[in-house]
Amino acid sequence: MSLCRSPKLCRLVVNMMAICCFLALGLFSSALCRDGEKASELERLQPDFSSDEQRLSLKKSEVSKRSAGLNEQTCTAFPGVESTLPNNTHTFAFKVRTMGSLSLAWVGDGSGVLLVLTTFQVPLFMMRFGQSNLYRSEDYGKTFNDVTHLINHTFIQTEFGIAISPDHSGKVILTGDVSEIGGFRLFRSQDFGLTFIPSDLPFEPLIQMLYNPGDCNALLTLSITLDLWLSEDFGTTWRKIHDSVCLVRWGPKNSIYFTTNYNGSCNEKGMLELRKTADYGRSFQTIATRVYSFVLGGRFVFASIMTGTGTERMIHVSVDGGEVWNMAQLPKVNHEQFYSILAANQDMIFMHVDDPEDSGVGTIYVSDDRGTVFSKSLERHLYTTTGSDTDFTAIASLRGVYMTSILTEDGAVETVITFDQGAKWQTLRRPQNSQCDTETSTNRPNRCRLHLHASYSTTMKINVPMLPLSQPSAVGLILAHGSIGDAESSLLPDVFVSDDGGYTWLLALRGPHHYAILDSGGLLVAVEHTNSPVNQIKFSTDEGQCWHTYNFTSDPFHFSGMDSEPGSRSMNVSLWGYRNDFSKWVVITVDFRKLLTRDCNEGDYVQWLAHSADPSGSNDGCVLGYKETFLRLRKDSVCWNGRDYAVTKQLYPCSCTVDDYHCDFGYYQPMNSSECVEQEELKSRPLEFCLNGTTEQLQTSGYRKIPGDQCEGGFQPDRRETDLRRMCTSNALHPNFLTETGSTNTAVIVMVVIVILLTSAIAGVWLVKKYVCGGRSVRHISHTPITLNIFFFFLSVICSYVFIRFLVHRYSVMRENVEANKIEGVDDIDAHYMETGKAQYNEDSDQDLLE
Repeated sequence: MSLCRSPKLCRLVVNMMAICCFLALGLFSSALCRDGEKASELERLQPDFSSDEQRLSLKKSEVSKRSAGLNEQTCTAFPGVESTLPNNTHTFAFKVRTMGSLSLAWVGDGSGVLLVLTTFQVPLFMMRFGQSNLYRSEDYGKTFNDVTHLINHTFIQTEFGIAISPDHSGKVILTGDVSEIGGFRLFRSQDFGLTFIPSDLPFEPLIQMLYNPGDCNALLTLSITLDLWLSEDFGTTWRKIHDSVCLVRWGPKNSIYFTTNYNGSCNEKGMLELRKTADYGRSFQTIATRVYSFVLGGRFVFASIMTGTGTERMIHVSVDGGEVWNMAQLPKVNHEQFYSILAANQDMIFMHVDDPEDSGVGTIYVSDDRGTVFSKSLERHLYTTTGSDTDFTAIASLRGVYMTSILTEDGAVETVITFDQGAKWQTLRRPQNSQCDTETSTNRPNRCRLHLHASYSTTMKINVPMLPLSQPSAVGLILAHGSIGDAESSLLPDVFVSDDGGYTWLLALRGPHHYAILDSGGLLVAVEHTNSPVNQIKFSTDEGQCWHTYNFTSDPFHFSGMDSEPGSRSMNVSLWGYRNDFSKWVVITVDFRKLLTRDCNEGDYVQWLAHSADPSGSNDGCVLGYKETFLRLRKDSVCWNGRDYAVTKQLYPCSCTVDDYHCDFGYYQPMNSSECVEQEELKSRPLEFCLNGTTEQLQTSGYRKIPGDQCEGGFQPDRRETDLRRMCTSNALHPNFLTETGSTNTAVIVMVVIVILLTSAIAGVWLVKKYVCGGRSVRHISHTPITLNIFFFFLSVICSYVFIRFLVHRYSVMRENVEANKIEGVDDIDAHYMETGKAQYNEDSDQDLLE
């Protein structure tokens, strides 16, 4: 029974209540702001009990236009800071209180277009009251225009935000909530947000619109009823292509992969089917069953699949889009453990396998180029017990480099690094311009090392505002927060810089900072991470050796974050925050272009050999089979690389050495050792694995070439794979056809068999009587010799058995084809198990998925 007899009257009452609550909340917020202003005033009236060191630091920032870094004695003042940068600093205040949210997105590449969406939202009983404003900049965030009218002042849901096309074509999608008139509406732009076209959705979306990377006019999304919807015309029209979908991802060549479930719930992991369509939902193919989770990475499709023995599951890998699967040669895990794909490229896979029990550590394995045969790479790899956070970091500025953290035998957290895709790991070198505290140096000298912080550290509540940063265009450059000594005891980590891909490190800035790479590494910027208002930005033109300061405002504000155009080629950086009255979001954009007065020329660059650790060695720089020589900007050159700057390099092949090899399947390399030794659990056992349906036996001296390694000749260890001609397969990829619902079918088959046996026996005796014994009637059967009757009875049984075997075989084949091609299924949703439109890949634990 409705509480409101008149829908119009009911809607009016609800809206009046919403307005009253909104006004009350506004008054309450205003009172809070006034209280905040009073508190700020009290703070200004109180005596300053800050340390002498803080006052000295303030004095230095006022009188010195030199360096805020740690090498002031070697740094000279940067000319033109105070005369140039103020004229290239731009401030803009948005019409939204800081109680709301703010999201931004860069549209296109080099277009200078930045969209900002501000949202104020109040939950009210069974509805939401919200307001959105849209702003657009065409000059890299220096000025903005309020373009909310382009979306008809529609409320844009925060969880959907701004969906930008990955092909830099200028396509933009905003998802508006117009539920008061019956649904949701898309606002679509194909001109970098200059105009928007509205179109109503025939469903309520659950996730953000997913662009097809190969054709950004094709969009996917899920509805709140778990239907899978597709548009081929950039959201103008939609059609439902499947129901009851748990997780969906775009694959290569316009393919779509998704999971569904016959048992009605996505929570029942291990009972999912993995399906694929290559023609936009006009036909479907079931490519795996009993799926726990799946992910796409590089050229691989991974599925975590129940093995049929309790709660155990194993990773299966396909390199042809799911047509053929191979079981990865990895330890099985149960429901208390997880797999996590740390990285995947066109050559290989890094896979974390959780140790039994809640140890918080596991083992990293690396694959061959088929993604099937794995070798142990690193033990005691640190991971949160939920399987969601690790310090594993792929370095984008130099090939083959990865960093992560391990838990040592004595319980210390330690950062290790590999320069050859996991073949060998080593601890980081401590920077020469840093030192441990006295206690650590004296009592625990083995812990006086550099430890870098990433996702695991943020989970442990260490004050790390940014993860390690590297960019392909800034060769060899890495910025990261770290500490010297015990990692877990560091509450305020410092900023460290490496200019050679992680071989050596420099202590660059004291305390935590937000940082960014601009101009392809020619300019670094940083802002201190603090609870106090800030007005100073630091910058470096020599890869972090010297840092200079600039006061970007006379009215300090509470800094929230820093942003610049993706790709690290811009010279503009935008600083986001709010003033003491908490009234409005403020963005201050600093353009450093005019500070660098000239373009770089050939004389500003120098040749640099990557991975050069021993210049005296003949193989110096040989990593993954070849040397790379880059042209890099001289540290003392103060010039502009420019947006058209491209990394220049030359390659030189190398002869093969033991360094070009991983430890093979069944072998591993202990820490700080150069020799591959047998794994204890596999000693004295034949090294066999299943590949493409047959059992292969491996005979190895313990080494196999690193995937992607291009060395020639030289060291060639013995290695042979022999086909044992024994069939093998995973029962997880094909369901047990005669179980559960098949039990009734089994009973029917038994009855049919009995009837056929009796009929065959009677028919056999009748035929013998008629044609062998002269056509005597059945009533004279007793006169037939007993031995002859027995003989033909058994003959009829044998014929019947052959006939029944044929029938049973045909039934199984048909049932298998039905299972492989059916398209129906029902399920509920596990919110953790959904594609949420995150920026990327990482990554991924099969606890939520290979998520």
